[in-house]
Amino acid sequence: MRIKIALISLLSLCLSTELYAKEYTFGIVPQQSSKKLARLWTPVLQKLSQDTGITLKFSTAKDIPTFEKRLTEGHYDIAYMNPYHFTVFNQSPGYIALAHQSDKRINGIMVVRYDSSLTNLKDLNGATIAFPSPAAFAATILPTANMRNQNISFDSKFVSSHDSVYLAVSRGLLPAGGGILRTFNNTDPAVRDTLRILWKSDGYTPHAFAAHPAIPAEDRTLIANALAMLGRTEEGAKLLATLNFKSIQLADDTQWDDVRALKITELNTED
Repeated sequence: MRIKIALISLLSLCLSTELYAKEYTFGIVPQQSSKKLARLWTPVLQKLSQDTGITLKFSTAKDIPTFEKRLTEGHYDIAYMNPYHFTVFNQSPGYIALAHQSDKRINGIMVVRYDSSLTNLKDLNGATIAFPSPAAFAATILPTANMRNQNISFDSKFVSSHDSVYLAVSRGLLPAGGGILRTFNNTDPAVRDTLRILWKSDGYTPHAFAAHPAIPAEDRTLIANALAMLGRTEEGAKLLATLNFKSIQLADDTQWDDVRALKITELNTED
């Protein structure tokens, strides 16, 4: 009888633990299709959930402007966002930095078809160029600022994701497009092999893993430490390799001061 009572109590405790277990949404910036992001990130989030005891649920958005709107509203508990996004949404609603990719600087790139006659940015004067969204930091803001500084005239065509940029250029729909090295290296080889990099920007602090300020400090610490531990185990390193990451390091809000110094104004969360 005592054994039966103990088993019932243990079962009740397990059911209660499952019922009240914490679950947080983990928003991933939609640089690529939702299907592809889910395939790449879900195993990573499952590992983090296992390591922290907190259920981390994959989430994204149909495009980057929708993702930005959701960040403005504090929709995501945890989010992986571009460097400029972090500087904006760190102010309001107050997302707090947890970590970023280790030993990495983010570079914007401009790609053209491998058989294009274009040799430098000035050759794009008067062209219509593909970009993922107006506030995509490295893929849009860095190359367009560089071209404006060189007095290069161009029109922008926003196509919702990095993969869409690469596909549009690969198919010859547009002569060039903006992206970043990580998504370029991670895109479909059948598309990537038809492209070449025309230009690359200087490097900046990469994308931020950040938590909504409503998330308790102890949970932020758990998740941050779990992120930082991924690259230190064989299993975690294999998962990161699918994202073209080597490792992740802890970070604080000040590490994006290089981006703040650019004084970018594409987004205004007070609008």
